[in-house]
Amino acid sequence: MSEEIDEGVEQRPAYAETLFGDRVELADRYAQHLVTTGVEWGLLGPRELPRVWSRHILNCGAAASLLETGDVVGDIGSGAGLPGIPWAVARPDVRIVLIEIMERRVEWLRMVVDDLGLENVRIVRARVEELVDDEIFTVVTARAVKAMTTLIEWSVPILGPQGRILAIKGASVDSELEKAARLIRKRKLVGPTVHTVGAEELETPTTVVELRRR
Repeated sequence: MSEEIDEGVEQRPAYAETLFGDRVELADRYAQHLVTTGVEWGLLGPRELPRVWSRHILNCGAAASLLETGDVVGDIGSGAGLPGIPWAVARPDVRIVLIEIMERRVEWLRMVVDDLGLENVRIVRARVEELVDDEIFTVVTARAVKAMTTLIEWSVPILGPQGRILAIKGASVDSELEKAARLIRKRKLVGPTVHTVGAEELETPTTVVELRRR
């Protein structure tokens, strides 16, 4: 990285070692990609450099605790690999499918996944609607992609029985859930359960909405 970028990049917090364990060096390399090629390729804004760990990598990684061994996770609109790549680093016991339609983003994801040697990650260039009948997941996730109603409509057709939606949400979560209440009943989903993870380690804990298929 250039000296200017080095000066503005958030240093790795101690929580990263707790979260990623002996794979923390992979998280370091991912952070390095985000603040260099990620910015150059337009996947991360320069203003995010001072909070690349706390707002992005750890905010996503904290939610990996909600996964179960053997889960097959579809990360819709993966973009810069959030939350899919932090989950793949934190949980080598699950399989992650990064779903992204934009070619440039797919090229960047392939470069990063290859560099990190993440054998539990697969990248699919497609719209989520195109995956119906081709892919089935035990978990579908998304971060800052669409409103809850849209995410539900996208997710249900590719979720297996008892499959779960784990949506990383921000301050608008209550409003989104209120708007989605009728659709949740229509799709016969169990929930919502709202999880708050990383409360003791992160200045802004991660909010995850869980919905489950019957």
